Amino acid sequence: MRRILALLAITLAAALFMAPAGQAAERYGKQKVVYHINYNGGEKNKHYFGALRNIQNHINAVGAENLTLKVVLHGNGVNLLKVALNDDRMKTTVGSLKSQNVEFLVCANTLRGRKIDYNTDLYDVFKEDIVPSGVAELAHLQQMGYAYIKP
Repeated sequence: MRRILALLAITLAAALFMAPAGQAAERYGKQKVVYHINYNGGEKNKHYFGALRNIQNHINAVGAENLTLKVVLHGNGVNLLKVALNDDRMKTTVGSLKSQNVEFLVCANTLRGRKIDYNTDLYDVFKEDIVPSGVAELAHLQQMGYAYIKP
């Protein structure tokens, strides 16, 4: 029951964040985008929240139905999902983006090098979210036509 209520809260939060895209969606058309996060969150995780706000603004402008959006996390960027384990605001924000089909991809090299267990140390990460190399994934996605953004 608790999981259902949490999912309902995340869905409601997503609905509140999403503004009608209307003409903006027509202007921007369909997009494939990869966001690159490999930095520290800074004081009160200001940098992480700023990046996630940029992603939500992007969705609002283009429309979730017109956007394939992936976030590649490696190096210090993986800490975003560490923070989300114990920070309800971060957890809700990440959950809201995931409910809008945003994929968070995590670098296996970072996990191995920093001895991070994605099952216990990161929020809502599954085996299929792990990529062999964050930087190689960024290059691969750009070859596939994804626009690169580093917020």
